[in-house]
Amino acid sequence: MSLDLASHQHSDVGSILARHQAIENASSLASIDRPPSEVEELPPVKIYRPLSIHVLALLMPASIFGVLARLGLQALTTYNGESIFPLAYVQATGCFIMGVGLGMKVPFGNFYGPLYTALTTGFCGSLTTFSGWQVDIFNSWVNSGQFYRGGLRDFMDGLTKTWVTLVLSLASLKFGIYVCGVAQPYFPAPRPPSKNVRYTLTILAILTYAATLPAYFFLPHNFRHQATAALLFSFPGTLTRYLLSINLNPRLKTMPLGTFMANSLGTALLGFFHVLQGLPSAVSPNTCSLLQGLGDGYCGCLTTISTFAAEIGALTGWKAVSYTTISWITGQLLLLVIMGSSFWGGHVKEQVTCSFQTS
Repeated sequence: MSLDLASHQHSDVGSILARHQAIENASSLASIDRPPSEVEELPPVKIYRPLSIHVLALLMPASIFGVLARLGLQALTTYNGESIFPLAYVQATGCFIMGVGLGMKVPFGNFYGPLYTALTTGFCGSLTTFSGWQVDIFNSWVNSGQFYRGGLRDFMDGLTKTWVTLVLSLASLKFGIYVCGVAQPYFPAPRPPSKNVRYTLTILAILTYAATLPAYFFLPHNFRHQATAALLFSFPGTLTRYLLSINLNPRLKTMPLGTFMANSLGTALLGFFHVLQGLPSAVSPNTCSLLQGLGDGYCGCLTTISTFAAEIGALTGWKAVSYTTISWITGQLLLLVIMGSSFWGGHVKEQVTCSFQTS
C-alpha cells in the first residue's frame, strides 16, 4: 500500500512504517531528519525550525555520544574468533533506537522537539555508519586481513556483510518502532521543560562539544586515535549530513538526494584517509591519529545507516531497491577508484603503516 505525504500531511514516517505502508514521493522523506513540525499537528509555539540554535546545539552532544557508543561497541565485539563482524552490532543497535525515535516523534514534539533530532539525526546517525560498512565490504573483497582463503571466499565474505547488514538494520528499525508502539501507552507524557531549562540545555550542549578541544590536546596522546580525535570531528560530520539532508532531500521524488550525497562523500573521504594511513613512507603519529579521528569521527558521523534504513523501509518497492542498489554500487565504485587503484598500483599497503605512538 503506497502513501504520499503531500496528500497525507499528518502522517509521519514512523507511523507509516508502523502501518506497513510506503511512500511514493521520496522528497517526503526529508521529514525524517527535521524536528517535529506542522506535519505532526503541533501548535506553532512547539515548533522549532531546522536551523534553530536549540536544534543545532543538541546535535553536538548527541554526535559525541553516538561516536563513543560506536567505538565502544566495536571495541567490545572485536576479538579473535568472532562469529559476527563488529559493525553488525553497531548498525542493529542504532537502527533499533532510530525506530524508537521515529515512533516517538509526536511525543517528542509535544515535549521538546529538538530532542527528537538529537536522538535520531544526532545519536543514531553518528552511531551507525554507511562509510564504515562500505569499507568493511571492500576490505573483504581485497582480503585486507590476509586470511588464508580463495577469491570465492573473499566474495562470499563481502556479500555476507552486505545482506546481513541490510536485513539486520531493517529488522532492528521495525522492531524499534514496534516496541515503541507497545510501550508508549504505559508512559505518561511529561511536562515540557521551561524556557530556563531549554536554554540551559542549549548552553550545556555547546560547552560539551567545546570540551572536545582541550580533551584532544590535554589527555594522553594514546587517547587521540582511540577517541578524542574522533570526538573533535563528530559534530562537523553530523552537521554536514544534516545540512545536506534538509537542503537536498526534498529535491528528488525518486530517492533522498541529501542522504545519498552524504553517504557517498563520506565513503570517498574514508577511503582516501585509509590510503593516507597506508602510505609506504608513514605519516607522523599525530597525523596518523588525526586521520583516524577524521575517519571515525567526521566520516562516521557524515554517513548513516539508521536514516538510510528508514528511507528504504518507507519507500515503495522498486524505489527502495533502486535507492539501495545505487547507493551500494556508488560506494563500492568510489572505493575501487580510491583504494583499489592505490593498492593494486603497489604504492599503498592494505594495512595501516603509520604508528599512533610517539617515540
